[in-house]
Amino acid sequence: MTGSAVDAPRPCAPAPAPAGSPVADAYGRLTAAYPGLRIVERDAREPLPRGVGWVGADELAAGGEALEAFLAWDEAQVLRDHGRRGRPDVVAGFGLHRYAWPACLLITVPWFLGRRVPDLPVDRVAFHRTRGLMSVRVEEFACLPDDPAAGLPGARVVPDEEALREEVRAAVSRHLEPLLKGFGPRMRRGRRALWSMATDEVVEGLWYLGGLLGEETRAMRELESLLPGTTAPYTGGADFRTLRAPDGAALTTRDRAGCCLFYTIRPRDTCTTCPRTCDAERIARLTAPAAAD
Repeated sequence: MTGSAVDAPRPCAPAPAPAGSPVADAYGRLTAAYPGLRIVERDAREPLPRGVGWVGADELAAGGEALEAFLAWDEAQVLRDHGRRGRPDVVAGFGLHRYAWPACLLITVPWFLGRRVPDLPVDRVAFHRTRGLMSVRVEEFACLPDDPAAGLPGARVVPDEEALREEVRAAVSRHLEPLLKGFGPRMRRGRRALWSMATDEVVEGLWYLGGLLGEETRAMRELESLLPGTTAPYTGGADFRTLRAPDGAALTTRDRAGCCLFYTIRPRDTCTTCPRTCDAERIARLTAPAAAD
């Protein structure tokens, strides 16, 4: 599967963030770098959108009709694009990826760009996948003592960088845990396998955005500190490693902790970071001319 998770977004005019939003700048920079995802903030009095095209994260976590409708889109997309039906568990994995990839960025990008960590339980996020929109309500956030936003309503000050990293891990876990429970029965995977996928969404999403922002090296360094491989419930680390191109240039890769099972749709078309993809093939892909992508 590709690194980005939002399909065919429609252009939309920007909407102002609520006054005093601690994460508006980070979300604006995210969209400027990756126009396929736009975040609309709501204030505490505004309900999240519902209706055609919208689904609440809490609805997906409930695992009922809203999740079935959400996954029907993925099932139709696989059939349309690949001419064959995907197994139900594979389709459910695709659906989880397409939600979790942008959802993790809601938390990791403000941390990476501004050292602010929004708390976003599932009842504060809604998703419109075909328009590339996420609607969020940020009521609380963590920050460092010297942050000018430390005095804002909802700020929770933590003492140092490691404490802030723990806030990132906890915020992502609080958001994803209910969703993994909702998607899990359809994916036929145990808790460890589900959290392996979640680990990959955190790492590969911010790694990708770091590259778009011109800060890939820093993103990799930050991710290695965020996920060193010993922080439950996450089941792996960032685990970046270096390959050498034929001309001696360094090429960065990693081995995914989980598997999206895309090979069940197209057996010879694996992800570049899939453990099934050998290093020689990774080097060939990473050094191929851009026109061949």
